Amino acid sequence: MPKIVRFYETGEADVLKIENLPLTEPGKGEVRLKVEALGINRAEVMFRQGQYLETPTFPSRIGYEASGTVDAVGPDTSGIRVGDRVSTIPSFSVGQYGVYGESAIVPAFAVAHYPDNLSSIEGAAIWMQYMTAYGALIEYGKLHEHDTVLITAASSSVGLAAIQIVKARGATAIAVTRGSDKKAFLLEAGADHVIATEEEDLVTQVNTLTSDKGCRLVFDPIAGPILEKLAEATAQEGIIFEYGALSSDQTPFPLLSALSKGLTIRGYTLFEIVSNPERLERGKQHIYQGLESGKLKPIIARTFPLSEIVEAHKYMESNQQKGKIVVTV
Repeated sequence: MPKIVRFYETGEADVLKIENLPLTEPGKGEVRLKVEALGINRAEVMFRQGQYLETPTFPSRIGYEASGTVDAVGPDTSGIRVGDRVSTIPSFSVGQYGVYGESAIVPAFAVAHYPDNLSSIEGAAIWMQYMTAYGALIEYGKLHEHDTVLITAASSSVGLAAIQIVKARGATAIAVTRGSDKKAFLLEAGADHVIATEEEDLVTQVNTLTSDKGCRLVFDPIAGPILEKLAEATAQEGIIFEYGALSSDQTPFPLLSALSKGLTIRGYTLFEIVSNPERLERGKQHIYQGLESGKLKPIIARTFPLSEIVEAHKYMESNQQKGKIVVTV
């Protein structure tokens, strides 16, 4: 009986329980994985807390990203075979198809092969971060080499993915973090410039770095009061992508900046990409090419064994990580 993570109420990390449950068979259009590694995401923390786009139905599974080997294939499934080395693309109900555990059943459309040059740990750190950044910056933002992109929460896995995608296009990446303790890391990770908002004024620094032009693209998961500063730092007719809500404060609409600059302030999630087959395929090909060339390379912050899933979630909430948190199974 495989070990599976479920929870019976929303709350702190210790609501997550590891249980031994019977091995189940995949249904029509589904595949089953023998899981090797799990990627931990902020979305799962919010789901566990009852603050996500989806509301859990108890007892609820949890988890979007896993890497492993296909060990069973359901009826009417094509393109996937037993023995295939795959990882999961977040494109399903996190409660119904949660992947935390030794075994996971997911829709066949949600699995993808990943390059042989990546380990299973890196395989669990691909799709959430790179597809999220790809959709905003490439699919919708039409990133080009002359752009300057402002990336907040830059030491997160998605922030680092955004830096890599920006640099792969030959554009300029300005990373934003709170303290200077992560500056050296972000520069080493590829950022052209780093702004520490607890010590530097965001708008002043951006204006200095861009000769008062501002950034055409802004990639932000925080929202809250920082949105006003971001709008001031955005170029004429620029786009601000809001892909999260990390701030617990209300988010004011920066009306004057929006009016004077003709800004687009756009809510965005990767589900806009993964729910559209053509966008998804473009995203997969872009990411495959980057991974195979080495221009995209998952950065792993820390690994935990499955027995320490609670500690892994607590580490995510501590905001200490620099890159992806992965749980090995």
